[in-house]
Amino acid sequence: MIEVSHVSRTFGTFRAVNDVSFSIPTGQIVGLLGPNGAGKTTTMRMITGFLKPTDGSIKIDGIDISENPVESKRKIGYMPESAPLYGEMIVEDYLRYVAELEGKNADEKVPLLCKECGLKEVMHKNIGELSRGYRQRVGLAHALMNDPEILILDEPTSGLDPNQIEDVRTLIKEIGKTRTVIISTHILSEVEMLCSRVIIISGGKLVADNPTEQLRANYGHSAVLKVTANASDTELSGAVNGIDGIENIAFEKVENGTTAIISIDGKTEIRPAVAKAILEKGFDLYELYLQKNSLEDVFHTLTADNGAEK
Repeated sequence: MIEVSHVSRTFGTFRAVNDVSFSIPTGQIVGLLGPNGAGKTTTMRMITGFLKPTDGSIKIDGIDISENPVESKRKIGYMPESAPLYGEMIVEDYLRYVAELEGKNADEKVPLLCKECGLKEVMHKNIGELSRGYRQRVGLAHALMNDPEILILDEPTSGLDPNQIEDVRTLIKEIGKTRTVIISTHILSEVEMLCSRVIIISGGKLVADNPTEQLRANYGHSAVLKVTANASDTELSGAVNGIDGIENIAFEKVENGTTAIISIDGKTEIRPAVAKAILEKGFDLYELYLQKNSLEDVFHTLTADNGAEK
């Protein structure tokens, strides 16, 4: 359990984080989002104990990280965006070295992490020769060496190719079955795939803390219905005129006719009515596509007014 209570952090006269509070129970995969300079990295560094809050408190399983940093940090594994690895070391030697530093039995821990992180094929290669995807896996193995209850990952798939991204996502999902995982990332599709909950910080303040689906439900009511038919914009407008739920219509000329871009309330189902109205007018319907607000749209809505701190 992570408990962040009324936490603030100032640097001189600049307040990077302003009265942020949230709690994360064991077993959740949580996305921590925010624009550049919004305060999310500062928040992560305070949770890991790297920075001390100016005000407020952070507790890990009831242990205040400021009062008992060693005990609380034992429960946390952290992988920064560019994992600090020794490129000249062989993977197995490096993991054994980390095991010895942390007082673990290398003969037991290294084979387990090799299997868990999918490192079997590269255990006898130099870290400097590995692809970025495998280096991320080695970084994960390092973060998991102490068998932490909490795993904090900063941009875990940054710079990876699509196949590597899928591999790392699968690995994170598996790890998240037995641990609390916090992911900081700019890839919002990744959050939708991995995270059951989203926390958004903007301008140093917490602006949203919801389950992923609920976040879209709360802030993503609007949607767009794209309708293409062999009709003019005037004919299409006349066909759908009077249908409840339509807020605005724009038109685009296309090869086979016209596309109507209809802004609607995301909670209102108008597709059957629109299709029926167009067909009853004798037009051919080529496309009818509903595009709901994405997490990216919600993110822009929640952070546009706050702005990133400089």
